[in-house]
Amino acid sequence: MEIPDVLILGSGAAGLTCALRLAESGIRSTVVSKTRLQSGATLWAQGGISAVLDAADSLDAHVADTLAAGGDLCAPDVVRRIVARGPACIDWLVARGVQFTPDDTGDTARLHLTREGGHSYRRIVHAADATGAAVETTLADRVAAEPLIRVRENAFAVDLVRDGARVIGAYLMDTAGHEVEAVSASAVVLATGGANMVYLYSSNPSGASGDGIAMAWRAGCTVANMEFMQFHPTCLFHPTARSLLISEALRGEGAVLRLPDGTRFMPRFDTRAELAPRDVVARAIDHEMKRIGADHLWLDISHREADFIRGHFPSIHARCAELGIDITREPIPIVPAAHYTCGGVLADTAGRTDVDGLYAIGEVACTGLHGANRMASNSLLECLVMAEGAAQAIAAAPLPARQQDLPPWDASRVTDSDEDVVISHNWQELRRFMWDYVGIVRTNKRLSRAAHRVALLQREIEEFYGNFHISPDLIELRNLVTVADLIVRSARARDESRGLHYSLDYPDAHPTPRWSLLAPGNGDAVLVPLEDMRRAG
Repeated sequence: MEIPDVLILGSGAAGLTCALRLAESGIRSTVVSKTRLQSGATLWAQGGISAVLDAADSLDAHVADTLAAGGDLCAPDVVRRIVARGPACIDWLVARGVQFTPDDTGDTARLHLTREGGHSYRRIVHAADATGAAVETTLADRVAAEPLIRVRENAFAVDLVRDGARVIGAYLMDTAGHEVEAVSASAVVLATGGANMVYLYSSNPSGASGDGIAMAWRAGCTVANMEFMQFHPTCLFHPTARSLLISEALRGEGAVLRLPDGTRFMPRFDTRAELAPRDVVARAIDHEMKRIGADHLWLDISHREADFIRGHFPSIHARCAELGIDITREPIPIVPAAHYTCGGVLADTAGRTDVDGLYAIGEVACTGLHGANRMASNSLLECLVMAEGAAQAIAAAPLPARQQDLPPWDASRVTDSDEDVVISHNWQELRRFMWDYVGIVRTNKRLSRAAHRVALLQREIEEFYGNFHISPDLIELRNLVTVADLIVRSARARDESRGLHYSLDYPDAHPTPRWSLLAPGNGDAVLVPLEDMRRAG
């Protein structure tokens, strides 16, 4: 097999953009996808990409909105750099064929901009209500046609390979035959997405199992702010379609949240009502559900014209119609669901981690853009800008020689398992207690219980991993329990409520904004003032 210059793990917007940007610099890469190339969270993203394109808007306003949503924990210089690159990245996507929705005036040179929670202006570029699909399919077509990019589908990354202090490749498992191969590279880019499948209910596709975070942790990387797991306020509540996200753009266009009796409740919680940041809206829904004993609430846009709803939200309208819900005439049953991992592998705006040869971009990384809570539609923006930065950093420095002979995968001391029920049972147990104990609202007692159960599962899963042949399900379970441990340890260290971490034991914010850092070998997370993080770069 031809050895790539750069190995990119993940085929969402971050991974595909990085590969294309590298190709522009004449650098070869291999993009690895757990399933098919067009997969992952990007494909399902509905809302859009935030960028300052309106004359009434400004870079300063976008920065201010992001900092406010982030609970004073964003890194201002990082926010400004990423936000500033937004318009250029939109132009780059348009030049590659992404068909965004044009302005309502019919002027095809102007893009339609919508507004979402936390934004003070309309600045969300979108392709109807299926922006992720438009971006993903267009970039995937470009990647498939690029001779400098090799695509490897249906391959699981098991672990990273290190030589001393540097990452030199990864072990990849073919999902069909479960054969594991050591693949060498001059640099490895993690673009593996988040870890939201650690919770029982998630808006993400099934592959969001924290693979990149767990592999980076085992390779020696520092992780940051793992306690900040974002719950999207409005996921469809339905027995057969619980992962269907109901875009925040509906609330941007006037949808309101209602109790079962039809009463609107968000104005009681925040003056911004339905356009408050996601953590505020999710906690309000959670509070009202617990207060009245409901298993779901309602999102209502039926007061808008039917043609407007069908024209602006065709995918949501069609999918709900398939399930017997006419959103032009009736409210949508909704429930919060785990949606986005705001923390992750500590990385700079070029994607560099604290392990040589390893980069992290997109949701897998923690750069300081999101702070304690991600503002709507800043995620795809981060993917595009971080991918560009990583590609530039890789191209700017001479790539080291690639090692031809990596240590082969050793499966000589393992056997086939006849107890795979252990995997399915532990999978369900982990996601259930994380939902119950480490969810939208937390307490010290709940976190202590979660820590105890995580420790038990870690021992059981590592024993299983060490004795039996691996499978995709076992790899994901091993990664999920690692991520669960990182989340719980980080949450237990935070003695306050801030952003997405809300504790009944510490309802107020600490006067000093602090990041949580976990480094391999350290038992407890360390809280570091934001100003110290900024000075350290």
